[in-house]
Parts: sequence; C-alpha cells; structure tokens
Amino acid sequence: MKNQKVVLAYSGGLDTSFCVKYLTIEKNMEVHAVLVNTGGFEKEEIRTVEEKAYLLGAKSFTCIESTSTFYEKCVRYLIFGNILKNNTYPLSVSAERMFQAIGVAKHAQLIGAKTIAHGSTGAGNDQVRFDLIFNTLGDDIEIITPIRDNQLSREAEIEYLKKHDIDISWEKAKYSINQGLWGTSVGGSETLTSHQTLPETAFPSQLKNGLSENVELLLEKGELVGINGKKYTHPVLAIQALQQLAAPFAIGRDTHVGDTIIGIKGRVGFEAAAPLIIIKAHHLLEKHTLTKWQQYWKEQLANWYGMLLHEGQLLDPVMRNIENFLADTQQNVSGKVFVKLLPYRFELVGIESDFDLMNAKFGAYGEMNKGWSGEDVRGFTKILGNATKIHRAVNGTKIFNQF
Repeated sequence: MKNQKVVLAYSGGLDTSFCVKYLTIEKNMEVHAVLVNTGGFEKEEIRTVEEKAYLLGAKSFTCIESTSTFYEKCVRYLIFGNILKNNTYPLSVSAERMFQAIGVAKHAQLIGAKTIAHGSTGAGNDQVRFDLIFNTLGDDIEIITPIRDNQLSREAEIEYLKKHDIDISWEKAKYSINQGLWGTSVGGSETLTSHQTLPETAFPSQLKNGLSENVELLLEKGELVGINGKKYTHPVLAIQALQQLAAPFAIGRDTHVGDTIIGIKGRVGFEAAAPLIIIKAHHLLEKHTLTKWQQYWKEQLANWYGMLLHEGQLLDPVMRNIENFLADTQQNVSGKVFVKLLPYRFELVGIESDFDLMNAKFGAYGEMNKGWSGEDVRGFTKILGNATKIHRAVNGTKIFNQF
C-alpha cells in the first residue's frame, strides 16, 4: 500500500491551514503538521497553533524548537559579517526558512514519511528554499505544494476553508507577517507596488515611547552577551531582551527591494529593531578593533555569504568555509558599544574596548603624531607617489588635460 503520510511545514497561518484541509480531503493523506520555531512563537501561541492543526484535521502536531540552533548555525555569522541585503535587509525570513525546512525533512525521516508539503506560493523565494533543502536532504521525497500548484489567491483559500466548515477569523490575512528571532517581515498590497508604503498599523510593534534611552551593549568576540551591565547565559536571550527594549521606539522599520531567486524584483516590509541595532553596533566596534584589510576581505566574503544564504544555498560547503573565516576575525571584537534609542531611529554614540586600535599613544588623527617625524612622511610620500610620477613622466602633459 502506498505510504499516505505527509509531513507539512506548518505555521498556523492561512496558507498552511489551507494545506492541512486540502491534503486531508483532496489527497486523502495523513497530515503530520510540523512547526519549527526559529524564535517567532511563544508557548501560548504554539498551543493555539496546535489546537488549530487538530481542528483542521491533522493526524499529529510536532513543534521543533530550533531558535538556539538557528542562532549558532546562522545568525551569529550574519552579525559577524554585518550582513544587510542590498544594504537594507537583515535577511530575517530568508535566513530562517532553511532551518525550518531542515527540521521538517528530519521529522519526515523520523516517522518514515515519503512526502513533504509546504505552503509557498509560486511567485516568491520560499518555494525554492524549501525545495532545495528537501531535494538535498530527502531520499526519493515527493514534494507537494498546493498553493503554488493550484495558483490560489488568499480569498480562494478562505472560501475553501469556509466550504469545509472552517470559519476561522482571518482579518490579519490582509498582511502576511512572518516573525522570528532575526526580525519580522510584513507583506501586503502596498509592497506589491513600487510607490506605496505600509501603513503604521501593519507593523507588529507600535510607537509607545516618544522619549530617548541610552543603552550599553556588551559584545564578546563579536557576539552580544550583555545589556546595561546585565550578562545573559546565551546570545539569544540578549537579542530578545534588546528587542523588548527597542520595540516601543518603533525602530528598525524599512522596505527591502531586491532580486528574487526566480528573477523578478520584489518588495517586502520588515521590522527588525534588535538585528539592525546589533549589526550597526557590531560594525562600529569592528571599525575600532580590526585592521583595514580584515575589514575589506570580511566585507567581500560576507556579501557572498548573504547572497548565497538568501538564495537557499545554506548547505553548500563553501558556506562552512566562509563561516570559519568570519568567526576567526572576531577574536578581538570585544567591548562596549553605547547606543541611544529614539522614536523610529537609533544613534551609535561610541565604544570602549581593550582592543581599540585608535590608541592615543600612537597619535591623534588630525592633531599630533607620536610615531614618526616630518622627514619620515616626506620619504613615505615620495615612494607612495612614485608610480604616478613615472606615469606622468612618460605621458607628459596628458595627465593635466584630464582635469
């Protein structure tokens, strides 16, 4: 008899809720719903999602806690690399999708299922990310994608569920919200245009603090470990604490415009207070503690890492190579970073570090040098300009005519 088990990557949202009912009724399959938590669900929310899964007809529900794994295997490298896609987006959703897919693939193997399903549409990046992981990790795994294959609108999904006596309130379906440890993405009708912006009410965190607040961040080897003198047992807890501090200021909102894996341009709104503060604070600390060439080559490799991660290539071995390089650069990235939180924005005030290369005993920029003489600089400048001087001698007055 054909194995009728299907493991569904499940979040409790409209798309995956539709998938439970569709796979049960139309495909006559035994649905095993799997929620992989990468920091976007509290315990009470998970219980609600579980109840909904059984109401929809799932055979089983499993929650896989993967927040710490997501941090250790991915987020820390996004911080080390100061990675912002197109200098804007901290890869909130694209980073976590692969870890959700890995958790689902492992569960399918655990229960002996030969079929995996996900609720991705046919017009976004997630379909590729999920399929890539499932095809790489699964042996002869069949992938079912009801939303993509049937080209369904959200309205059609709601009508289908109502037809089968599932009349859950979907008021929030106007905006697709995906929340995780590394930020929250927000998609809606406005992000389908090139000129409209998301309304204030679309964002999960509203402005509640109109004043300002100074925050002291402690980083050790590139990782956030303390806030305002309090040390945390794990960086995940520090990230969550910073998010709670910054969210009332409505910090970290923006709209990302980028190239999708499938070749079309896409826009998505996001809210990522803690990620943006951490990346910028970390980058400032690196400017003080890393050499010029460390910063240069780190930026080159980090850009590739972010692009490959965005396009679902987490499992490519080159990612481990880049991670090793990024981690090695963090040995001296330790110290305090002082940040000022304000409504809708933040300011980097400065740093303190035992590894600060802006050391006054070697000279103060624009003031007085202590490590060389005027004659040293004259000789250095002659050598530095020698190649250009030779070029000018060979080409005569041409060099003057260019300006």
